[in-house]
Amino acid sequence: MIKKIDHIAIAVSDLNKEIEVYKNIPGFEFSGTEVVEEQKVTVAFFKVGDIFIELLEPLSDDSPISKFIEKRGGGLHHIAYEVDDIKNEITSLEEKGIRMLDKEPRVGAHKAQIAFANPKDFSGVLTELKEKGE
Repeated sequence: MIKKIDHIAIAVSDLNKEIEVYKNIPGFEFSGTEVVEEQKVTVAFFKVGDIFIELLEPLSDDSPISKFIEKRGGGLHHIAYEVDDIKNEITSLEEKGIRMLDKEPRVGAHKAQIAFANPKDFSGVLTELKEKGE
């Protein structure tokens, strides 16, 4: 079952520049960065209440985020929802007709297990399921 919104991810071209912008927003608490080799991104984390804003900068030209920025420019990339059991949630959504881009979970930031659903099944918004890791 989906428990809550975990994070909102924003694709950016210049992570250091955007970190400085977000650090100046009242209520945004910067909690560091992480390189996620599996996803070919560097992520900056900002806590806002009990939700995180993640800024995603591509590590290379073949990163999915690089392709996203080339095609659409920076901006909202996806919304992630926390789940307790990602494998069961993937199965449950597929049974309800949701097309999953990931049939099996993969590793995301903080060693979380993640899986993405087809944005066409969520009003054009890329949607991530996330089972917490570290």
